[in-house]
Amino acid sequence: MKASDENATEMVEARIGPAVRRIRLDTLVRLRWLAVAGQSAAVLFVALALEFPLPTGLCFVLILMSAGLNLVLGMKFPANHRLFDSQAVLLLAWDISQLAILLYLTGGLENPFSFLLLAPVTVSATILPTRSTVLLAGLVLVATSILAFYHLPLPWKPGETLEFPLPFVAGIWAAMVLTLGFLAIYTFQVAKEAREMSDALAATELVLAHEQRLSDLDGLAAAAAHELGTPLGTIAVVSKELGRELPADSPLQDDVRLLLTQSERCREILGKLTSLSSSDARMFAEMDLRHLIEDVVAPQRDFGIDIVIDLNGPADSAPATRRSPAVLYGLSNFLENAVDFAERQVRVEADWNDSEVIIAIVDDGPGFPPALMHRIGDPYITSRPRTSTGRNDDRSGGQTGGGLGLGVFIAKTLLQRSGARVTVANRKPPATGARVSVTWPRGEFEIEPGTGNDTGNDTGNDTGNDADNNAGPETAATD
Repeated sequence: MKASDENATEMVEARIGPAVRRIRLDTLVRLRWLAVAGQSAAVLFVALALEFPLPTGLCFVLILMSAGLNLVLGMKFPANHRLFDSQAVLLLAWDISQLAILLYLTGGLENPFSFLLLAPVTVSATILPTRSTVLLAGLVLVATSILAFYHLPLPWKPGETLEFPLPFVAGIWAAMVLTLGFLAIYTFQVAKEAREMSDALAATELVLAHEQRLSDLDGLAAAAAHELGTPLGTIAVVSKELGRELPADSPLQDDVRLLLTQSERCREILGKLTSLSSSDARMFAEMDLRHLIEDVVAPQRDFGIDIVIDLNGPADSAPATRRSPAVLYGLSNFLENAVDFAERQVRVEADWNDSEVIIAIVDDGPGFPPALMHRIGDPYITSRPRTSTGRNDDRSGGQTGGGLGLGVFIAKTLLQRSGARVTVANRKPPATGARVSVTWPRGEFEIEPGTGNDTGNDTGNDTGNDADNNAGPETAATD
């Protein structure tokens, strides 16, 4: 796994934490109350409506035990208490055992409700690790095997005994075992993919927020200059007034002069911040296509791979875009992968016309593995092959494998959110390597010149004016 993938995964773990992934006790309690209600209704219907003989008392003892367990758990733990995996396994194992004993009293596998034994395993496959699900599935398998041969008669009309032939019972057993395996595997896989997608999207949001905070530093500087201008002006005025009032030989004169000097130094620093936010804000907020590509390429030039920039559109109509942390991160991630896999050269090709802006990243490495081509961009694809030379150089961070996983998913997701369409493919033979194309409708990519950071300019100007208005006239008066 690449470093970017690992960092994103660590951010998700730090933000989400393992405790949030555990199931709430209230979920299992509610499911058990549903089972208690269903079992009670079934027993009463058979005993009262159908008037079939069955051990009603023993059945209700088992049902009341489940209800009592719910009451004890409800009194001991809050509703939002989250269970450890071992605790959830024990509760689900109780549900399996209680239902198995009920089935023993009411006909074993011949009872049509015997398929409810699959429910706890399905719940486990959704929320618990594979080992826990296998353990519960094994318990169900043992219970069904015993119930196939050992059980009380199926409740039926008084004076009559309903018996099923052994091959029919064996067929029920086989159906339950096959259904158990299918449900467990299918449910576990669907739940696993849902969890991975949720984690990957959370990582995407965290990465975007991190990049956005870095991009907003110039705005914070302008805000700081604006807020501090007024109090610093006041400090300067008061300090000069004190210096005028104090005798010339007062020992406090040195302190007043020091205070004035330091306040003036602070104003100079704020002036630089204000100047940065006002005069250079547009430069940081807007960038043409050439500068965007240079920003993406610059960090990758020191790894021994030749990076060639090819601008193919008409020079007099090159589009300008708003500086976007999402776009910069997405393109940088794809370029990093290309540099990591390339043999000698990576090409960054840009083309534009009246309707589209296209940036393509092309390398001369081995290309995408055919088996993974249809899954590239899905989260947690970590079977990253080694480069064709088998080298383990600085470009891969000293690692020998992993990748094409969370980092690529984040890059693709961020670029798509910016309005782009991302296409990955291998180059046509005899050329080798991969090609990643990012295509924007020109209207989504381009902004009008001079509209990138009006707010920043206003803030910068206001800050400078505030500082001058508050300090300037009074300072001149004291002079």
